[in-house]
Order: sequence, then C-alpha cells, then structure tokens
Amino acid sequence: MFKNILAPTDGSVLSQKAVVKAVTLAKALGAKVTAFFAAPPATPIIYRYSLPVGYAQPEEHQKLIDEATAMALGFVEKSCKDAGVAFAGSHATSDFPEDEILKAVEREGCDLIVMGTHGHSGLRGALIGSVAQKVLTKATVPVMVVR
Repeated sequence: MFKNILAPTDGSVLSQKAVVKAVTLAKALGAKVTAFFAAPPATPIIYRYSLPVGYAQPEEHQKLIDEATAMALGFVEKSCKDAGVAFAGSHATSDFPEDEILKAVEREGCDLIVMGTHGHSGLRGALIGSVAQKVLTKATVPVMVVR
C-alpha cells in the first residue's frame, strides 16, 4: 500500500498530532515517514504566528529558522525512533509552504501526505486559505487531513 508517507510539520500542536497519526500508520504498514518543514525566508522583521514581533540581523534570523527547523523535524524523528519506523527529514525556505510540500512529494517519492488542518498560518491562513486546503487541491497523491 503506502511505502513513504510525507508528514509536513510546522511544529504546532496540531501538526504534531498529525505526525503521530502518520507514524502509527507507517508502523502498521511497514512504511517510512519523511518529515518536511518549510520556513519563511529570513527578513529583517521577525514574525511569530504571522505577526511582526521584532527585528533581527540576517544571521540572527537564520539562527531562529534553524532552531525552528530542528525542533519541528526533531519531534518527527523522535516519534519515528520510538515507534521503530524509518525516518527521513527535509526542509525548505519559502513563502509558499504548500508548493514546497508538493515538491517534496515528488523529490522524496512519497505516496501519501498526512498533515494537520491548521497550524501557524495565522492571519495569512485566514485571508488566503490554509496550507492544507491548497495541498488538497493540488496534490497528485492521497492526502490524509488530521483535525
């Protein structure tokens, strides 16, 4: 059935819930979980949940991106390790996480996406639609949405 499950994560509680479902399914099927994190590009303005909260030099901002990436992918890696499931992780920097998720599906050879419905999209998500909705619309593989 499914051999490589993509688990996009933004580090939110809901995306972690989706990761747990992905890992549980992967264990039952003998599949691998490929975690994916898309960070917004570094700018002088620091955002938290899509709201500007301060300013930083590019090096400082990159450090914050690296920390967020490590935290989000680390949760998936630990979940996979605890369950005895094969793990791979990848990430990208982009203002359009839905496009990067779809690229990851192709690049990593994933045959299922398991993701949460709402994460850290905040105001952006409310204005132009959620990442999950866009992935559902454009995906060429099945998508399992976790609420």
